[in-house]
Amino acid sequence: MARRRRNLTPAERAELWRRWKEGQSLSDIGRALGKHAATVYAIVVAHGGIPPAPRHRASRVLSFAEREEISRGASAGLSCRTIADTLGRAPSTVAREIERNGGRECYRASAADANAWRRARRPKLTKLGGNAALQQLVAEKLALDWSPEQISGWLRRERADQPHMQVSHETIYKSLFIQARGVLKKELRDHLRSGRRARRSSRATTAGQQRGCIVGGVSIRERPPEAEDRALPGHWEGDLLTGTNTSHIATLVERHSRFTMLVKVDGKDTANVVAAVARQVRTLPLELRKSLTWDRGTEMAHHKQFTLATNLKVYFCDPQSPWQRGTNENTNRLLRQYFPKGMSFAGYSQNDLDAVALRLNQRPRKTLGFETPAGRLDRIVAMTG
Repeated sequence: MARRRRNLTPAERAELWRRWKEGQSLSDIGRALGKHAATVYAIVVAHGGIPPAPRHRASRVLSFAEREEISRGASAGLSCRTIADTLGRAPSTVAREIERNGGRECYRASAADANAWRRARRPKLTKLGGNAALQQLVAEKLALDWSPEQISGWLRRERADQPHMQVSHETIYKSLFIQARGVLKKELRDHLRSGRRARRSSRATTAGQQRGCIVGGVSIRERPPEAEDRALPGHWEGDLLTGTNTSHIATLVERHSRFTMLVKVDGKDTANVVAAVARQVRTLPLELRKSLTWDRGTEMAHHKQFTLATNLKVYFCDPQSPWQRGTNENTNRLLRQYFPKGMSFAGYSQNDLDAVALRLNQRPRKTLGFETPAGRLDRIVAMTG
């Protein structure tokens, strides 16, 4: 039976937005809340990266405690006037409350309170939404690749005597990123220089993340010659295949046989990637654990822990040199038949990935003389075993 997906509680959502405003990464927020980074991303993007305004119950409306009192009074057969006197409310208020929630026989405090909370959502018309001329002018300038700040500043200068034709850059950003407002077409976001789909916190930073810097990494130039000439099995190349909504699959390819393993990862951060890949590598016999070549991505920053866990030495490519992992790059192109660009990998289980890897490993390869990767690896292991 499939496990039921647990939604975030209001407190967890508040914590999510607090961490987002602090500039924490999607993976960090996901780990703190026990959720996948893709789940966090979906919530953030739905609101354009802009925390929704907290909702408050007005003091003049009925509280949950008052609704419970109405429920008890209605069940006891008390009149609306008697219940209202107890609450210090007008009898008409109590009568309307009972009537709009199914009458005396059906009235329940919890359901009535939830209905009232839902009905209270009355989104206000934004300044852009209520001014067609301003909306059109902003859209025209965005189409010319003007930034929201440039548009706002230009309007203050050129329309100084027309307050109704001025708008802040934040309002423009909100109208672009929060499509539920229905003000500016989402295609206009493509004209933003950042290319982002959500507002980032001003405190978001990559400082301290050592991006592109692998501490203690050993260069590919020190890799054993047997790995370079593919003479023996056991030398691997690895990378991440990226999908939408911050979803990723780790791909491992054995250089001699082109045998492929796919690994489900819960995030791009090094802790998740190293743990998942190490778990998969430990299923291999020791004779197939000689080396792993990776690019300079920080997902393998904890390579020393990886080597201790797997007895597999890690070597790193030179910066911006994907051809040094040519076998893996080619395999990733083959995998796009099963995982095309523009799709999310979040719904795939490890069993699903194993099934795709099996299909790829059982396909004849021209570079192997039309032998299959699985067949080649089995034959070589049997000969050397």
